[in-house]
Amino acid sequence: MPIILVFLLIIGIVALFRGVVIIQPYEKGIVTRLGRYSHMIDSGISMVMPFVDSVITVDVREQVIEVEPLQVITQDNVSVVVDAVIYYRVIDPVKAEFEVADFSFAATTLAQTNLRNLIGDKTLDQTLIARDNVNADLRTTLDEATHGWGVKVTRVEVQRIDPPADITDAMSKQMKAEREKRASILQAEGVRQSYILEAEGKAKAQVLQAEAEATAITNIAYAANKFFTEKAQMWRKMQVSENVLAHNTKFVLPSNSEIVNVLNLEHGEIAGVTPIKKK
Repeated sequence: MPIILVFLLIIGIVALFRGVVIIQPYEKGIVTRLGRYSHMIDSGISMVMPFVDSVITVDVREQVIEVEPLQVITQDNVSVVVDAVIYYRVIDPVKAEFEVADFSFAATTLAQTNLRNLIGDKTLDQTLIARDNVNADLRTTLDEATHGWGVKVTRVEVQRIDPPADITDAMSKQMKAEREKRASILQAEGVRQSYILEAEGKAKAQVLQAEAEATAITNIAYAANKFFTEKAQMWRKMQVSENVLAHNTKFVLPSNSEIVNVLNLEHGEIAGVTPIKKK
């Protein structure tokens, strides 16, 4: 009898331990009872029926799947090697466990198929410059396909798109020639701008010099007109007066005449000339 009690005690202890389940913070627990889905338990310590219930843990953290490199033919018949990585997260542990047998294999195969379709519809140049579009289209396609599996595809990144070696060399030479062409154009443009600036500087200098000369000529003309014309007129009048007085001719000049003013005649200072004052 004591042996039976000990045996039952051992079975009870084992059953107690079998009924205690610890779920990690990044996991969800799926409880199946006698082969059928029963319920889901959260992280922490939970009790289940020993020997009857079984618990399946599902990791709900974001995970990464690497898509192995594969050869893809572009629209312009260029063979390129493409690989990618898929970031996903389980949002429905029950569907993720029961709706797909191997999600990693299924997602990888689906990604490879869609990569062939997406890149096959584009030329090599379009593929190289539209990598973001390829990522977005592939993520959308995978997310729609995996929605029924309880999985959310958060991001897809195409890591590399490698053309053949001869195409890569040709592209490198083309890029080098394009850079040299741009450098030559920039250098020629710089020389042209330098000549233009030099010509504009000379033209402005000539304009300023011409304006300065014109201003000087104007000032000279103004000074000559102001100061020399009047003196010349007075000098001519003096010559006329000398010629008149040389013949000892007597003239009667009005007192306010210009000649009297020129000769400063008052009160008959020069013989032969008698100024007449107005009354």
